[in-house]
Amino acid sequence: MISTFDLHTHTAASDGTDTPMELLRKARSAGLDTVAITDHDTLSGVREVLGRAPEGVRLIPGVELSCRGMAGKCHILGLGVDVGSAALNEALDHLAGLRRRKLENRIAFLKEQGLALPESGVAALRAMPAAGKPHLVGLLVESGLVTSREEGYALLRQCKTGRDRIDAKTAIQAILAAGGVPVWAHPRGGVDGAVGEREFRALLPELVSYGLGGLECFYSMYPLSLCRELSEIARENRLLVSAGSDYHGKNKTVPLGRLCADEAVPSREDVSVFEAL
Repeated sequence: MISTFDLHTHTAASDGTDTPMELLRKARSAGLDTVAITDHDTLSGVREVLGRAPEGVRLIPGVELSCRGMAGKCHILGLGVDVGSAALNEALDHLAGLRRRKLENRIAFLKEQGLALPESGVAALRAMPAAGKPHLVGLLVESGLVTSREEGYALLRQCKTGRDRIDAKTAIQAILAAGGVPVWAHPRGGVDGAVGEREFRALLPELVSYGLGGLECFYSMYPLSLCRELSEIARENRLLVSAGSDYHGKNKTVPLGRLCADEAVPSREDVSVFEAL
């Protein structure tokens, strides 16, 4: 079932397939009244539609930062951020540099494998604000260099790209400086696999010590039992409860507003992060 809000979505500004305006129009058509655009490591999509949301749809400006804590990797959402914040944009500039290096490493790796990407496609990737693995896989498929997206992902997993994340402390403090709420996205894992209880418990107090404000307890891949468990953990740690689908358009089979893997829909009373937005 579909909710009336979604606080975790992606557009073509990062690794989604909808333009920012297309996403907002789809949100209105799906009956959503609140949506956060949280592209990976860029605010370009949000900037494009600020002040232009369709009538009846509230747009919450956001971002999803790729981070690393001492206890492991994580993604931190910044909800309700000021897109003009100097601290946040400085962190994003640093991430953009890491992403560019990662892209070049992957392109060089493919060349070493005898896979020559078309120059026009490479130039298009280099011009994107947040080119990532899905875009490169798409180019591999379009160019006939692999037979499927699965083959492309398997190939790129062999490439060592080096450090490509910022410190979790830097990310959280940048979001706070931008007036936003830092939320740990899919804390028990997303499409890249599950996060075990031990790793989750090890990273949680570290992130809290940096100023973490919330947990994404309701998530499209989580059964209701896990959503409720995470909500209780959030309350125990005085964290706000957030909810998001992680919608990516055609790049994921997740509809806008799907906030739980079961046939369950959290109410606004279940999602306390609204208190701070």
